[in-house]
Amino acid sequence: MYTKAGGLFRHFDEVELGMCLRLNRVSSRPRLRRLFAAVSRLGDGVFWYALILVLPLLHGPAALGVVLHMVVVGGSGILLYKLLKIRMVRERPFITHPGVSLGTAPLDRYSFPSGHTLHAVAFTTVATAYYPGLTWLLTPFVALVMLSRVVLGLHYPTDVVAGALVGALLASASFLVF
Repeated sequence: MYTKAGGLFRHFDEVELGMCLRLNRVSSRPRLRRLFAAVSRLGDGVFWYALILVLPLLHGPAALGVVLHMVVVGGSGILLYKLLKIRMVRERPFITHPGVSLGTAPLDRYSFPSGHTLHAVAFTTVATAYYPGLTWLLTPFVALVMLSRVVLGLHYPTDVVAGALVGALLASASFLVF
């Protein structure tokens, strides 16, 4: 299927290929591949679900509003990134470029934007707005999630940047409601 976005993506794919290949080489080291695969798996939702469950335990009923805020942002993020993926139709780097090796199984077919990054940035933006003390934990985790997506051959850097921007915009807009 050819789209205007598809033509633009083919151009960016070639521009970003060098960076993808360099970062993807990290996954040829088994320990590092396992580390990034574990980070990616946690970024599938496990880490965020755990955070949502732990916040009320640590902060009591006052955290329930924060949890609701995070759940609404998370649900909105799923709808938004799925809509973008089916409209943008960008194949993942490991599919388009034989030199990019797959480090872990993808959750879906298309690459743009990175849903892991979108959710990591959105959840971190919301959580740290209410609990700034979590910044020291969440910010490095978000950076690792973002890096893992390219290292594992699942995304191009622009997928990750777009996911971060969409996540930040979504979380920022959510404060108009909450």
